[in-house]
Amino acid sequence: MINIKDYEDVVFPSDFLWGVSTAGQQIEGNNNSFYDDEETAPKKPGYVMAGKACNSYNMYEEDIQLIKAMHLNTYRMSLEWSRIEPVEGEFNQEAIEHYHKVLSSLKREGIKVALTLHHNSHPVWFEKKKAFHTMDNLDYWLRYVKLAVQEYDQYVDYYLTLNEINIVFEYSRDEGINLLQYHAKAYQLIKQYSTKPVSLPLNYAQKQPMRAYDEADQIMAQYIDYMEQGFFINAIRTGEIVVPEHDALMIPELKDSVDFWAINVYIRQLINSRKKLFRFDHYNATHFHSSDEPFFSDEICPEVIYNALHRLSDKPILITENGIATTHDRYRIIYIASMLQAIHQAMDEGVKVLGYFHWSLLDNWEWGSYMPKFGLATYDHETYKRTLKKSGKFYGAIAKEGKLTQDIIQQFYK
Repeated sequence: MINIKDYEDVVFPSDFLWGVSTAGQQIEGNNNSFYDDEETAPKKPGYVMAGKACNSYNMYEEDIQLIKAMHLNTYRMSLEWSRIEPVEGEFNQEAIEHYHKVLSSLKREGIKVALTLHHNSHPVWFEKKKAFHTMDNLDYWLRYVKLAVQEYDQYVDYYLTLNEINIVFEYSRDEGINLLQYHAKAYQLIKQYSTKPVSLPLNYAQKQPMRAYDEADQIMAQYIDYMEQGFFINAIRTGEIVVPEHDALMIPELKDSVDFWAINVYIRQLINSRKKLFRFDHYNATHFHSSDEPFFSDEICPEVIYNALHRLSDKPILITENGIATTHDRYRIIYIASMLQAIHQAMDEGVKVLGYFHWSLLDNWEWGSYMPKFGLATYDHETYKRTLKKSGKFYGAIAKEGKLTQDIIQQFYK
């Protein structure tokens, strides 16, 4: 295990964004998106619908107080399209006003807002129209984006359009190509009504050959890295989408359609060319049980975030998600400290990092399960009372001081 008691003190810039991230589908409750509908919800064993989730739709003020208690200056949250337009062409004024209340409350508390317009969930009616699997639905998407920007731009500091669209390429290249175009059109539309910076969060996992010098592992790791990350980075940098089994597609408005890189970073993936399930191996020497049930975050690899920052150093970078699912809160303290050390080292070497958002504020619904515990705070599932964990207090102490020091580490990690 990493020994954070050996770390040197590091100081972050005074304008560094200390934040936390959530998604409405995962915390609000009774969202009525396609994830909550019997007909359209994912068909997988053990799938549990979100239900009331963390009841944050009704308890957003309590969430804001948690953010304040941690001395954070920024909150990444999402609008839920399924609330705003539950029926095609019919906008819910109560929901629109609700988000005004949430966002204005954040502004009153001096908390900056990174607003995600689509964090994986959308209305049932949109899903039934094949959602992003077709370009025929572009007008519906842009109508929603326009409404969101016109309603809420006064509160927003950063826009994030569509969350982690590069993951789609694992199972649908056509949809992934569509999503890049949906983003490009949204970027252009936002710029008509706002001067705020806009980005598109990339899910980043370092693809590492299981056996460092095995040619097959190397080739597969390089291929998978390109298919899940490299094509995305190249498309944003050049406007050209280049993927196997498709003619290259040039979309001029896609080029430079992010004002900063937004990255969600958690893990590395060891690529084993000898197995059908090639991305799920681990090294016994660095593997640990973070939760009672196996989950993907059973290793702490700060070098992944360091390497990601250097790879994307041509633009400022905002780390929009980073966290660990664990029932052992000490691991989360180690995780946060090690990631901040890696981030600071990259910054010392010239990478412009705007800020760090931890995932997540609360132990929330994780796309069909309540088992993974990502939260800096937990809650009672009957009363929904929030309680900040020691890791939340640790992160809060760092944010308050703007630095990670041995004094802070010794206070919370004993």
